[in-house]
Amino acid sequence: MLGRGLVFVVAAVGGCILVLTGSRLFTGTDTTGGEPSARITANPSTVGSSPAAADEPAPTPAWNMKDKIVKTDAEWRALLTEEQYRITRRKGTERAFTGRYWNHKEPGVYVCVCCGLPLFSSEHKFDSGTGWPSFWQPIQPGHVATKPDRGLFTVRTEVLCARCDAHLGHVFDDGPPPTGLRYCINSAALKFVPRSPAQSQTNEAASGEASSQPPPDAPADRP
Repeated sequence: MLGRGLVFVVAAVGGCILVLTGSRLFTGTDTTGGEPSARITANPSTVGSSPAAADEPAPTPAWNMKDKIVKTDAEWRALLTEEQYRITRRKGTERAFTGRYWNHKEPGVYVCVCCGLPLFSSEHKFDSGTGWPSFWQPIQPGHVATKPDRGLFTVRTEVLCARCDAHLGHVFDDGPPPTGLRYCINSAALKFVPRSPAQSQTNEAASGEASSQPPPDAPADRP
């Protein structure tokens, strides 16, 4: 029995019949034998749509590779301060405990100082005790890039902005759960965008006032 309603035979391939009736999709073997048919409920109006709930907060959109930013050295010099240029375009490092954001606790998003791409969220920031802003994950995996850095007589993993190749710092495997990573970032490579009061109130109501990230033991690596 296929049930009531208008029945359309969609295909009959290799003894298997696919039938759509109403809002139900049936698959089954022919009458010559085989396993019992399986039934899959499918609403045609939702096929191909995202399974995410409508009231789910929108994630930070991933950037498009077509938006890659390339500038000349002169253009970067004109756009950035001397310190920002030294760190982001010449792979410099600011002194520990001197950067603007190493002890910054305001809720919001840290974007690339060179191109404005969102890089890290305050929700993933923790006190590493190193004197540099530290995060246990980026805001979007595709927003940062990494590559080996063989300077200082050792091999480290450099972190860069994926859109403009700005040097941000380095990532180490001594961070807190759930990733176990520590993105050690120069303040001069970042620009902070505060969260609006409405967003802050909504998040506080949803999550309470509990802090979910205990500080780990303080490592001594520099960004």
